[in-house]
Order: sequence, then C-alpha cells, then structure tokens
Amino acid sequence: MALFIVTTGLFALLCVSQLARGQNYTFMREAIHAPPVAYYDYIIIGGGTAGCPLAATLSRRYRVLVLERGGSPYDDDRVLNMAHFSDVLSDTSASSPSQRFVSEDGVINSRPRVLGGGSCLNAGFFTRAGAGYVRAVGWDPREVLSAYRWVEDVVAFQPELGPWQAAVRRGLLETGIVPDNGFTYDHIPGTKVGGSIFDPEGRRHTAADLLRYSRPEGIDVLLRARVARILFSYRGGKPVARGVVFRDSQGVIHVAYLNRGDANEIILSAGALGSPQLLMLSGVGPSDHLRSFGLDVVVDNPEVGRGMSDNPMNAIYVPSPSPVELSLIQVVGITRFGSYIEGASGSDWTTRSASTSTGERARSFGMFSPQTGQLATVPPKQRTPEAIARAVEAMSRVPDAAMRGGFILEKVMGPQSTGSLALRNLDPDDNPVVSFNYFAHPDDLRRCVAGIEAIERVIRSRGFARFAYPNFAFPAMLNVTAEFPVNLMRAGVRGGSDPAALERFCRDTVTTIWHYHGGCQVGRVVDRDYRVLGIDALRVIDGSTFNASPGTNPQATVMMLGRYMGVKIEKERMLTEGSG
Repeated sequence: MALFIVTTGLFALLCVSQLARGQNYTFMREAIHAPPVAYYDYIIIGGGTAGCPLAATLSRRYRVLVLERGGSPYDDDRVLNMAHFSDVLSDTSASSPSQRFVSEDGVINSRPRVLGGGSCLNAGFFTRAGAGYVRAVGWDPREVLSAYRWVEDVVAFQPELGPWQAAVRRGLLETGIVPDNGFTYDHIPGTKVGGSIFDPEGRRHTAADLLRYSRPEGIDVLLRARVARILFSYRGGKPVARGVVFRDSQGVIHVAYLNRGDANEIILSAGALGSPQLLMLSGVGPSDHLRSFGLDVVVDNPEVGRGMSDNPMNAIYVPSPSPVELSLIQVVGITRFGSYIEGASGSDWTTRSASTSTGERARSFGMFSPQTGQLATVPPKQRTPEAIARAVEAMSRVPDAAMRGGFILEKVMGPQSTGSLALRNLDPDDNPVVSFNYFAHPDDLRRCVAGIEAIERVIRSRGFARFAYPNFAFPAMLNVTAEFPVNLMRAGVRGGSDPAALERFCRDTVTTIWHYHGGCQVGRVVDRDYRVLGIDALRVIDGSTFNASPGTNPQATVMMLGRYMGVKIEKERMLTEGSG
C-alpha cells in the first residue's frame, strides 16, 4: 500500500512537471500543419503576455485560435533558465525568441517572438498596478484582484533575497524611501520586495504556462504563424472584421475566418509594436501614410501609432569589494518624486559563459550584457558579430575582481514623453519605425536626475557599505558607466554630479527596460472595452492600449488584463445570448 501511494505521488508530480514544461499542450502545433481554411469563434493574433491568458479563458466555452509568430518557450532552455537571461536577448538570429530593434532615438531594444511574449524575455519582476491606476482606466477592482490572483497562482513567487539585494533594500530605507512594505505584489510608495516569475530554482514561468487553464478541445495554438493582414466585410457601410491571412514557416498561405455570429471577434494581442503595425497593414490608420504604401484605407484614424512611450532607464555600475550573488530585479524603491529605484547583480559576471576564439569561456554581464546592447564596449553601428567577438575576448582578460559588482538603476514613472510608430515597409515580420522621444518632457528629465541623486545616497548609506568602495567617488562611477556606449546618442565627456551634469548623464546613457507601450490607446484607437473605433468584431487587448505603464513593471497587469477581459467578454456574451 505504501509503495502504491509513493508510486501514485511520483506519477502525479511527473504529470505536473510535464504540464509545466508544456509537454501536455496537445492543442499546440506548428502552423505548417494548419488547414488552408479554418473557422473559429475567436481569433487571437499574438500568443503573448495578454494573448495566452485571454485565450485560455475564452476557450472554456468557445472555439479559439491563437496565432503566434514565434516558437515555443518550452523548446529553448535559455528562456526558462535565469542564468541564461542575457543569452536570449543577445541572440540576433532569425529564429531567436528576441527580435532586436533600434528606435529612432538610438536606443537598442527588443520585442518578443515566442509563445508567452515579453514574459519570456524580461527580468521577471512581478507587481500589480496601483489602486489609482485601476480607478483611472475604469476597471472593476474586485474583478481585477480576482484576475491577478488567477495569474499569480501559476507564475508568481516570493524571491529569497541574497546579501546584495538585501543591502540595496537597507540603503533605500536608510535614505528615506519609506515605509518598509515587506514582500507584496501591491504598488505602494516606499520600499518593497516584489514578486518574481522565477521560482526558487531559477526557472522562469511565463504567460504560456497560463494555457494550462485552457479547455483543450476549445483551443488551437499555431506556432510560427505570421499574420499578414486582417480581412474585412461591410455591414451597413461599417467595416466588420471577418478573418485573417497568415503564413506558416514555409511561406504557405492560410486563412482563418470567424464562425457565423455577431458576438464572434478577432482580437489583436500582438504587443505595442505588433498591434498598431498590423492595424496599419490591414488598412486602419493615418490615410496618407497608408496610401503612401499602396494600402487600401478601411478606417482613417491618425491616432494609430501615436502615444508611443518607453520608461527611460539609467543604470549606474557599482564595483564591489565583496562577492555578489546573481540576481535580477527583486527590490524596488517607489519614490514620491516619480522615479523607481531597483538593482541587479551578478556573480556570473566573473565567470565564463561564451567561447572565445582561443577556446576559453568569456564573461557574461547578465542583465546588462555587452551582447544585448544594454551596456557594450562596441558602438552599436559597429556591432558586427566579429567586433563583438573581439570585444568579448578582450574583456575576458580583465581581472575578475574589477568586474565584480552590480547595477543600481532608476526608471521614470509614466513617462510624460511620447513618440510615434509608422510602417517601414509592408513586411509584418520587419520592425516598424518607432520613436519614444526620451526626456522630451521636462518632468521626465527632472525625475531622472532625482533618481540618480537617490542612487548616490543609497551607495553612500551604511546599509550598503559592504558592497561599495569607500574611496570611489560617485562622479567616478558616473564616468565609468558613461564610458559604455549604451545607445547611439553618445555625446562628449561627462563629469561631476551637479544637476546639469546629471541631466547630461540621463540623456547620454538612457536605455530601456522593455516597458514600451502605446500605439492603440484607449480613447484614441479603442474604446474602454478595447473595441477598435469604427470597426465591428475587432478588439485590441495588450500593452499597446496603455496611456502609462502600470506599477513598476507592466507584465503582471498585462497578464491580468488578458484574464480580466476574457472573463468580461464571456460574461457579457452569456447574458446577451441568455446562456447564463
């Protein structure tokens, strides 16, 4: 009997393990196996951070198709292992889960190309939006909380702080970023330990894991399905979304249509770059811009592609006299002056992680890897594979002690500065032209300067003393950091820590932490129920609808939004059809 119990328990654990790895997703397959024509109640374009929870929810009662342009995260161990975080971002191959783009501002960035979306690429921090944000966008607070918990049951964990992260926390509290809010998912002013999508073993849990909630008979997930455009018909002179055209990895064209029924819909969840880009490619956007590419205009809406924002991030490298642990974002100081203070450290920066031409293992810089473009010793325009290889080999000869340390960063809330997105060409796989206009609004620059000053106070605090050289002046740290060409906007020599110097530092070293949003904003492109203005049977549900980034990190709220809107759509449809 005891043997039976043990065997049964092991079998159950094995099943759970397989499910977590996606091995039981019988509804997931390559798009090359899709029929030429198919019909569904809901077609979701993008199996990302919002698309996965949305699809899982709607599949409980309806037939759902998810079209994901990338592959499965369960087939790439780099995606799931925190120690290989930077390897994914530095992979610029055509099959990489990460697709690199450079904004017109000159900042190197990445967009996801994998089931699970940005939750497969980011630094893992998990935190909810603030109560004020929820009220402002008009969400039901009770339903929001229920949706967050639905997500958190699968993907969120409480991190265990190592010595370096604990020191950052002490420094934040000592310098007045109070109160101490302990561990919480809530967005509260003060210092807190947030959640993480990395479990205690360092394994990443992504939005793709939320597909375990799906009804298998109600959902098909097609991988490497590249949507070309949305198809429309007309009813009473108004365009109605009816289907989508997509190609598989071999270039074969497929078409998916909506089943008959006024409640069936196509939902764009392709992200802040993909959703406005696909609207434009489908004839929805600024008419002059669309006609310049020979596109037929379905709806003239000049607001498509506007309001693009990216929370500017500036990081300061802090060399440490003591060993530091490998960590991504775990602690955050939510200030009252509009800046968030966080940190990342890496003991693996003093190890060897990539082969050099001599056969040795080269140093990795984790979250701020030279290969990812976050920090680099090669200017971006010169960043060929050969140049990177030479730089990595040269850096491998730097003494380990010199590279031991971490980065303390500040990022601006909001932000107030906005840019725009436009088509580059008619290829949906190519990156559109996008600008974020970092620090165009003076409030953003003011908040950055205040954040840099707060970092200086943390580094000089008693609580952080173990990890800071006492005689290493803060302006020297700024100059060391500024020597890394992090973007295409490099200016002259920097120095000092007066406000003017800090403004230059903010502008010259700005980079991204992948929180870009906008392009299909509520009130401009979609209504408060995320229906595209002027079109029936078409919604956009993802971060492109945000007017500001929620909380200190948007991923938890994007996942929540997918669940929240799935439940809302389901309830409203059941009431309309008299089935509940």
